Amino acid sequence: MSARLPLVTTADRRHRLGRRHRLAPSAHAATVVEAADAVVALHATDAATVFLSVRARLGAGGPEAVEQALYEDVSLVRLLSMRNTLFAVSAELAPYVDASTARGIAAKERRTFLKRLAEDGQGLDADWLARVEAAALDALDSLGPATGSRLSAAVPELRRKITVGRGRAYEAETGVATRVIRLLAADGRIRRDRPLGSWTSSQFHWVHTEPWPAVAAGEARAELARRWLTAYGPGTAADLKWWTGWTLTDVRKALAAVGPEEVRLDDGTTALVAPGDTGGEPAPEPWAALLPGLDPSAMGWSDRAFHLDPAHRPALFDYAGNIGPTVWWNGEIVGGWAQRADGEIVWRMLADRGRDAGEAVAAEAGRLARWLGPARVTPRFRTPLERELSA
Repeated sequence: MSARLPLVTTADRRHRLGRRHRLAPSAHAATVVEAADAVVALHATDAATVFLSVRARLGAGGPEAVEQALYEDVSLVRLLSMRNTLFAVSAELAPYVDASTARGIAAKERRTFLKRLAEDGQGLDADWLARVEAAALDALDSLGPATGSRLSAAVPELRRKITVGRGRAYEAETGVATRVIRLLAADGRIRRDRPLGSWTSSQFHWVHTEPWPAVAAGEARAELARRWLTAYGPGTAADLKWWTGWTLTDVRKALAAVGPEEVRLDDGTTALVAPGDTGGEPAPEPWAALLPGLDPSAMGWSDRAFHLDPAHRPALFDYAGNIGPTVWWNGEIVGGWAQRADGEIVWRMLADRGRDAGEAVAAEAGRLARWLGPARVTPRFRTPLERELSA
């Protein structure tokens, strides 16, 4: 019976979030990699999210610390992975993310592109694609880090155009370069290097690299599930399925390999934690955080009721379900924030948590403004409250 299971309260879950996600000051990470591993993976669709998510969890260091990890040490890498989304993960974890998730996505991307080539009718096929990919890699070896446009200038076949949806209402002519580069990146044969412009830019240079070491898919999924349970547990199989994008069968096999324990939640439902992780979590000191859009702490579960009042969703999410910049107090989302054109950080509390919370949020906003300096950040996925605040 569930009544006999260990109880993990909402307060425990919020304490876990503050400590394990390195958001409470006493739990801040010492390195960029520690900050990333604390949440398993950092959303990287929006280039600035990686930097701002690390900032919120790092004891010291500016944007240059994240750049060092991404481009010099290559201890943090971007992979097209969970939910067909770009994430940044530690180099140690990357082979497991690659084998558990990215390989399947890469294979599907390749099948889709080959189908489009066949439908285009120019005789472009898998052999043609292999030749173009090899030429692109050779060009990168000669050029060094290169943008997509420079790579296209060096490899004439990348400048080809194909017609997508021929004869249909959505018929359009498109270049092949972006798709070929995406395939090479999905296969782990190239990676993103420094961007054009500042750290907020999503226009990257590319470099030739070696694919990740092979790991058995089942082993890789089990390792990723174990790490997710440690960082995000208690959670359900439905939460893990949503977070990874795996099939329910793969989720169940991964969980069976990990052997999680079942706990009881405040509302009487049950959830899973990592083996031996059923105890309560000591409360950290009071903490406030300003997290960017798509931050992992806001996107780790399909059911987020323990830290997000459903009444706040319309203000904080876009139409596609992407969360915008959020204000946190002691493990709970209590508002949203934005940066105005003049650099000012502005916020709005959607829940009144008292004077201490307001003062802590104001202090955190000041720290964020100083960290950003002259940089200006506009989320890729705009939300109603962020648009209103930044106006």
